[in-house]
Order: sequence, then C-alpha cells, then structure tokens
Amino acid sequence: MNEQIPNGYMQNAQGHLVPIETIDDLDLLRNDLVIEAIKSAQELRQDLACFKEAVIDDINVFVDLAAEKYKTKFGGKKGNLSLTSYDGKYKLMIAISDTITFDERLLIAKQLIDGCIHEWTIKSSGNIKALIEHAFQTDKQGNINTGRVLGLMKLKITDDKWKQAMEALKDSISVASSKSYMRLYERTGSEGKYEQISLDVSSL
Repeated sequence: MNEQIPNGYMQNAQGHLVPIETIDDLDLLRNDLVIEAIKSAQELRQDLACFKEAVIDDINVFVDLAAEKYKTKFGGKKGNLSLTSYDGKYKLMIAISDTITFDERLLIAKQLIDGCIHEWTIKSSGNIKALIEHAFQTDKQGNINTGRVLGLMKLKITDDKWKQAMEALKDSISVASSKSYMRLYERTGSEGKYEQISLDVSSL
C-alpha cells in the first residue's frame, strides 16, 4: 500500500485513495477505534518485553551472586530454573526452548533407514515403513516434525545399519536459535495449588 497519503484522503483496504469527506462517520469512528486499540496494544507489548528483559537480567545477576558464594562462576545460559518466594506463595520459572534444525545428513539418515526397512519388510507388512514415512512427513511449510524424527532415536534397535542411520541423524542436528520463556505463578485457593499469572490479554 502507498505510504504517501495526501492530506484530506484515506487509503482503503484495496489501496485506493478516498476523500475523507466522502467516508461515512461510522467508518471513521471504527477506524479510529481500531487504530487506537492497536497502538495501545503495541505499547503494552513493548512494556512487557522490557519487563521480561529486566526480570531476566535480575535473575542473571542473582545466579552470579549465588555462584560467587561458592567461589565459582556460572557459564552458559541461565535457564530452566525455578525461583520461589520465601513464603512459597509466588514462583518464577525461566525455561529455554531451542529451535532444532537438520542439515543434509538427515537425508542420508533417511536413506539408511529406508535400507533397513527394505530388509525388514521383505516378508512382513508395510506397517513399519508407513510409521517411518510418517516420522519424516513435512507440514505445508515444508518443516519436519522434530519430535517425531527425534523419537526414532529412542527406539532400541540393534541393527548395525540402523545404528549408522541414527548416528547420521544425530550429527544432522543443530540448534538454530534459543528463546527464553518466563512464567509467573501464585499459590491460590484452599488446596494451595500454583496458578499461572496470565499476561495474555485474551485470557484475562
């Protein structure tokens, strides 16, 4: 859409310039309502991002102080931990989620697995092959389901070719990115269960 809109005009959803004086008052009010709500949401999102960053920075400082007590330094990511208030009423959890990708060795692993399946299914049904094919299926964006593929590595199969395939599969794995997640909890109710303090607008 054209970003240079002349004075006295508004751009509609089709990209056409429309004189403001010809636009219905209700359409103008609706437009203002939506834009103001979105601007407020964007400001809140930025505030939440700053809040998360500040809390994680405080946690990093706290963990470093705890490490100093034992005359050591903490290396690596300060994630996957849980901190609780002294009275046990509040809990803060930080988790790190890695985005895993596979390189070309995934194709090599798939070919080796296909060799195993061919040998194993000569005198049996194709059910095993169907299960393997399911593990390597991609979604509409062409992405492989990481959980299904990694699940193959948990199978206790002693076949040498299978082991070679699992080695290729393991070598194909790399971490593309990591993201920190923060969750806040409060102990509520007579049973004293922790309930997450939701920062999701839709759940409030």
